Amino acid sequence: MNAQINENSSDAAVLIGRFQPFHRGHVVLLQRALVSAPHVVLVLGSSFQARNAKNPFTWEERAAMIKATLSEEERARVSFVAVRDYYDDTLWAAAVRKAVAQSAPDAVHVALVGHFKDASSYYLNHFPKWENIVVESERAVDATCVRRVFFEAEDLEISLSVLDDMVPRAVRQYLKAWALLPHYGALVEEHRRIVAYKKAWKSAPYAPIFTTADAVVVSGGNVLLIRRGGYPGKGQWAVPGGFVEQRERLLHAAIRELAEETKLALLGSTLEGMLVDVKVFDHPDRSQRGRTITHAHFFDLQTENLPPVEASDDASHAAWIPIVELAGMEDQFFEDHFHILDSFLSLSEEPS
Repeated sequence: MNAQINENSSDAAVLIGRFQPFHRGHVVLLQRALVSAPHVVLVLGSSFQARNAKNPFTWEERAAMIKATLSEEERARVSFVAVRDYYDDTLWAAAVRKAVAQSAPDAVHVALVGHFKDASSYYLNHFPKWENIVVESERAVDATCVRRVFFEAEDLEISLSVLDDMVPRAVRQYLKAWALLPHYGALVEEHRRIVAYKKAWKSAPYAPIFTTADAVVVSGGNVLLIRRGGYPGKGQWAVPGGFVEQRERLLHAAIRELAEETKLALLGSTLEGMLVDVKVFDHPDRSQRGRTITHAHFFDLQTENLPPVEASDDASHAAWIPIVELAGMEDQFFEDHFHILDSFLSLSEEPS
């Protein structure tokens, strides 16, 4: 990139994205940001979570692949900040503003560079105090298409050759090396399962909305968790739960799934008496499988004793995990399950 700083530039330009991975469309946006301000803050969204087929790269990996496309002078002008998915627009926007303020504390005039791709670009409207710089896309490429090529080609070299026109050369080389890591094979399989899952519902007259019920169970400073036995999220920690059956109430579904996956030996009537709270989690992007709305039921056993548990059904492992350890496990959780726990147990500090 050979960007010249405009004499009427902002103090800082902000570029927000998941960059999963960084492609040539992103290059255009970053070039515009470099022209707009002496300091560019790249906000790397969907950070601190477990890898999945939609978000395969950590924020550190994404920062590395972007840096590889920059000159030495440009790298000195670009800083990276990592922001988690809060599944709450107000909290997320506050976290972005806080991160940008910390990265560019002296910036008075901030410009937000972006491209209104589709409905998913609504987040650009959450920063009314920043100047909006809208960039028209000159390339019909998006990260979803890049990931599809990367995960679906039977031959990696063929896949990488197809990506030549979609990602910068440095990113292509990064992907080639990254594909040698053990994560690649597992994510290829997860991607295949997700595609098959969506295909099974493709003939439905309307896009399906799935309903699930989860059970957050605490006892003596511990919470009951499972490791998922299958894709998506194989091996990741999760709250016990699953899909609601046709003739089932939500509470009963949560209790049934809890018993099936952990063999927690408590009567349903006993658990009903220990129900403390119920919350709905309905963010449209909370699940790769499609629009999935879950109802999380919070049970407090009010005892210091930990009832025995044993993994069964969809779970490969069940265990009581100390609540004080959960904050350090954020990148090991399936989908938004860390945030489900956070909403009941206040695990992370909210942005101010």
